[in-house]
Amino acid sequence: MGPPGAGKGTQAKILAEKYNLIHLSTGDILRGEIKKKSSIGLEAQTYMDAGNLVPDNILLEMMENTLSELKDRSIILDGFPRTIPQAQGLNNIFEKLNSKINDVLNIHVEESKLIKRLIERAVKSGRKDDTEEVIIKRQRVYSELTAPLINFYKNEIIHIDGDGTIDEVTQRILKEIM
Repeated sequence: MGPPGAGKGTQAKILAEKYNLIHLSTGDILRGEIKKKSSIGLEAQTYMDAGNLVPDNILLEMMENTLSELKDRSIILDGFPRTIPQAQGLNNIFEKLNSKINDVLNIHVEESKLIKRLIERAVKSGRKDDTEEVIIKRQRVYSELTAPLINFYKNEIIHIDGDGTIDEVTQRILKEIM
């Protein structure tokens, strides 16, 4: 976990490859369910088409379906949970599956550096949604909704300094989890 631009997705992909983990992102799960035209995927699509967030109960049902299919596989979650209710629901899913979360990595970067990083990414990638105004709003949403997870996962959390190159951050993570 970490704020937008901290490098969560990048590091999740690296760790998934290094440790032969299945990399699960909520975006991928949503797109997969929609592509399959499952009832839950079609329901999620109606929220997305209206420009709304997909409700927690739908995300949790999708996550439970996916985790049940992957019951005996090792996974890394990317971008989930994002709220306390999602975290509580995820704990319930893991209990049902007789499984547990081993570690929660919290990649943190100073906000001014994140904003600069995201603006540079927008310029390089041509992403029109990465304006300074949108970036600041996403940081605020993270602070309000997702940052409380740091306390929720206080017994499993490992704090990682996300400032530096991708390789430097990867090395910090590996040092902590080995």
